[in-house]
Amino acid sequence: MNESIIGPEGSGPRAASERKIELGLPDDLMRALIDKAHEFHGKTPVVEPDPGSNPSDDGQRGVLEDYSDDPVHEELTEILSDLNQDQLADLVALMWLGRGDFDSTQWQERRAEAMELDAERTPAYLIGTPLLADYLEEGLAALGR
Repeated sequence: MNESIIGPEGSGPRAASERKIELGLPDDLMRALIDKAHEFHGKTPVVEPDPGSNPSDDGQRGVLEDYSDDPVHEELTEILSDLNQDQLADLVALMWLGRGDFDSTQWQERRAEAMELDAERTPAYLIGTPLLADYLEEGLAALGR
């Protein structure tokens, strides 16, 4: 599922761009992760910690502000915590690829590095990365998706 499909010979001078890298994450889950990451990282600092007002009175500002009990953070953490080690490694390697740390020709090596990360800390690492959603989208684009 996470193997590179190189062709009938299994090797050769084929360009890396012709290789198809399979990710262990369904497209709908990947899209949900990207959407949640955009939503989470789009938050602004809290202007008034405890306004005590009706949300309609403050222009729904609380939805955009980064409170400690943010349900978007909780949802994103839950999604990532439910992934297995292979799926987390795919996400980390995809983020690194999108960030420009390497190109797709080095996918297998960098994914192997991602597999060595502590799976319990990986969700926090991903969530703590500014521009996570953008990096994931760029990584997908680099893989031709």
